[in-house]
Amino acid sequence: MTLHPPRERGAATPTAPGDGPPRRIGKVRRPACLALAVAVLAAACAASVAIGSANLPLSTVWESVTGQGGGIDHLTVRTLRVPRTVLAVLVGAALGVAGALIQGLTRNPLADPGVLGVNAGAQFAIVLAVAVLGVTRIEQYLWYGFGGAVAAAVVVHLIAASGPGGATPLRLTLVGVALSAVLMGAAQTLALTDPETFERMRYWAAGTVADRPDGTLTLIWPFILVGVVLAFACSRGLNALALGDDVARALGARIVATRVVGLLAVTLLCGAATAAAGPIGFVGLMVPHAVRFVTGPDQRWVLPFSLVLGPVLVLLSDILGRVVVRPAELQVGVVTAFLGAPVLIALARRGKARVP
Repeated sequence: MTLHPPRERGAATPTAPGDGPPRRIGKVRRPACLALAVAVLAAACAASVAIGSANLPLSTVWESVTGQGGGIDHLTVRTLRVPRTVLAVLVGAALGVAGALIQGLTRNPLADPGVLGVNAGAQFAIVLAVAVLGVTRIEQYLWYGFGGAVAAAVVVHLIAASGPGGATPLRLTLVGVALSAVLMGAAQTLALTDPETFERMRYWAAGTVADRPDGTLTLIWPFILVGVVLAFACSRGLNALALGDDVARALGARIVATRVVGLLAVTLLCGAATAAAGPIGFVGLMVPHAVRFVTGPDQRWVLPFSLVLGPVLVLLSDILGRVVVRPAELQVGVVTAFLGAPVLIALARRGKARVP
C-alpha cells in the first residue's frame, strides 16, 4: 500500500508530470492578459517600424509615420518598414490561429501547418505554377497556394488514416514531416532546373515579409479575415472535440461541420500567408503552446491569444533577422526555424504533452 502525505484543505490537486500548470484560470486574469498581449503587439509594431538594417533617428521615424518629411529616410519608413510590419502582423495572425486550430482539430500537440505538410503543399503548388505555367503575380499564384494547402492536408490525413488505429497524432506527424520533405525537395528541384525561377523564388522560399510585390496586403487580408472568422465560429465545436468524438456527438456537437469549417479556415489562412511570405514554419507550433499556459485548453480563449501573439513572434523574429547580421538580413523563416526546432524537440521529449 502506498501512503500519500495529507494535503491542506483547498489545496490544488497536483497535475501529472508534463501536464503543465493548472488549467483553471480566473475570468479576470484572462482578459487582463489579453490586454497585456495587445500592448506587447503594439510595442512590437513600433519596434519593427523603428528598427532596421539602417540606423534612423527616432525623430525621423516619427515624422515619417505622421506624414511629415519627404526625404529618402522618410520614404524608407513609409514604403518599406510600415508595409513590412503590417504584412508581418497579418501573416503572424494567420499562422498563429491556424496552428491553434489544427491542433484542436487533430488533438495533436505537435500539429502545425508546417509539420503537417500544409505549408509545403502550398509552396510546391506555387513553385509548380511559376516554373511550368509562368505565373508571376501574387493574385495569380495565390489560388495555387490554396489548392496545394488543401491537397497536402487531405493526402496527409488519408495516408495516416489508412494504417491500423487510424490517424493517430504520431502517425499524422510522421506522415506530415515525410510529405513536407518530399514536396520541399520537389519544389527545390523545379527551382534549380530553371535559374530564372530560382532567382525569383529564392527569398520567398526562405520565408520573408520584406520586399513583397505591390498589392500583396490588399489581396491577402480578406482571405485571412474570413479564415479567422471561420476559426472563431468553430471554437465551441473544438472544445467538444477535445473530449473525443463519442462524447462530442453525445453533447450534440456537429463533428463533421466543425472539421470541414476548420479545414477551410486552415486552408484560407495558410494559403494566404504562404503565398504572401513563403513557408514560415513553427509559428503555429510555438504560439498555441505558450498561450495554453495562460488560457488553459478553452479554444474560445486560445484562438484570440494566438491571433495576437502570433504576430508578436513573427515581428520579433523579423527584427532579430534585421540586426543579427547587419547590414545584411536574415529571412524571418530562418529565424523562426532556429527558435522553433528546439521547441519541437522539447515537446517530443516530454511525451505526455497533449491537447486536453
